[in-house]
Amino acid sequence: MPSTASNASTSSFSASLFRRPTALLAAAPRPSWPLASAVTTAARRNLSCQVALATDVSSSSPDAIAEEEAEAAAKIGAKVRVKVPVKVYHVMKAPELDLCGMEGVIKQYVGVWKGKRISANLPFRVEFFISVAGQEKPVKFVAHLREDEFEYLPSSD
Repeated sequence: MPSTASNASTSSFSASLFRRPTALLAAAPRPSWPLASAVTTAARRNLSCQVALATDVSSSSPDAIAEEEAEAAAKIGAKVRVKVPVKVYHVMKAPELDLCGMEGVIKQYVGVWKGKRISANLPFRVEFFISVAGQEKPVKFVAHLREDEFEYLPSSD
C-alpha cells in the first residue's frame, strides 16, 4: 500500500507541473481577433501542400493565335462606322453619348495579349472625335467594340 500512496502523490505532483495556475491564465493576454489561436495552431503544424501548376488551357495552337493576331493587325488603322446603338458614359464632356452613326479609327486589337488569347469580349479599341459646344478642339475618346457593332468604311487613300 505505501507504493500506491507514493504513486498517487507523484501523479498529482507531475500533473501540477504541467498545469498552469488559474491566476496566470486570467493574466494571459488575449488575442485581439478571435482566430488568432487557430492561426498560431495552424502555423505550428507541419503540413505538406501541393500547389496546382498553372497550365495554358487555351485550345488554340500558337499558329492559330499568330494568324488571328496578323488578321487583327491588318485591321488597325481602318476607318469604321458604328452601326448599332451603343451608349457610353465615360466621356466627361458628353454624358450618355450614343455612338450609333459615329465614325472612328481602330487603334488596337486586345483579343491577344503576349501571344495568348484572352477573354476580351469587346476586343477592338476604336478612337473617336466629337465636337463639343464651347470648345475649339474636338474631344478625343476611346471605346471598346465588337466587330459586329461596326462596319468598315472604304479608305480614302
